[in-house]
Amino acid sequence: MGYSLQSNKKTLEGNQHPDRDQQFQFMERKTREFQKTNQPVISVDAKKKENLGQYRNPGREWRPVGDPELVNMHDFPDKNQSKGLPYGVYDVQENTGWVSVGTDHDTAEFAVETIRRWWLSMGRKIYSDAKELLIMADGGGSNGSRNRLWKSELQKLADELGLEITICHFPPGTSKWNKIEHRMFSCISQNWSGRPLTDHQTVVDLIGNTTTKSGLKIECELDKNHYPTGKKISDEQFHELSIKKNSFHGEWNYTIKPNKK
Repeated sequence: MGYSLQSNKKTLEGNQHPDRDQQFQFMERKTREFQKTNQPVISVDAKKKENLGQYRNPGREWRPVGDPELVNMHDFPDKNQSKGLPYGVYDVQENTGWVSVGTDHDTAEFAVETIRRWWLSMGRKIYSDAKELLIMADGGGSNGSRNRLWKSELQKLADELGLEITICHFPPGTSKWNKIEHRMFSCISQNWSGRPLTDHQTVVDLIGNTTTKSGLKIECELDKNHYPTGKKISDEQFHELSIKKNSFHGEWNYTIKPNKK
């Protein structure tokens, strides 16, 4: 009768923003503009939270015949075991990355702290003469375009590093085009395929050992800091931020300048 067993296929993205293509073109122009003057361009995002323990991890790995890795029968998370929260920074030009594995909450503070660690450990060595930084980020989550705490923490980072930080957000429903997804996170998932993520150190080691034929290198570190949820930025605090919105969709594209001391 023309039927077959089929799985779901991810194709539906919801309504498309009318300026979606123009935003992609804007982001491409910005990227080329920064790279032409050797200013860093990074792609950032949070990878999905990982349950830690002897749980099944999809995929396969090479093992002696008849000796599979033994894991729990059920995937119910252990309430006494914290999750692994990977947040990544991908350097578009250098094909290198940094991942912080959090133990608390995925907040804007955690996201910006990861960018800070990338800069102090990797970025400043490569871009010693940098005066600006371009960040490509999704429109939601801890680095969302409407997230006031994200912008407030970036202001602190700009003041600390003395860099102008420009942010471009992907339009709604287009996060899969974020380069960090298919150039770094997908490689991490392939590397730990079939390996139970038993604890935080295992996650850190597997991420840090991820490489590709194209030369991808990743540094990874455990972030044990506490990041409380529910922090609010008042209107007064928000108006003190040195944010300059771009004339084209300023809610997606803006620059945070360091405050003069």
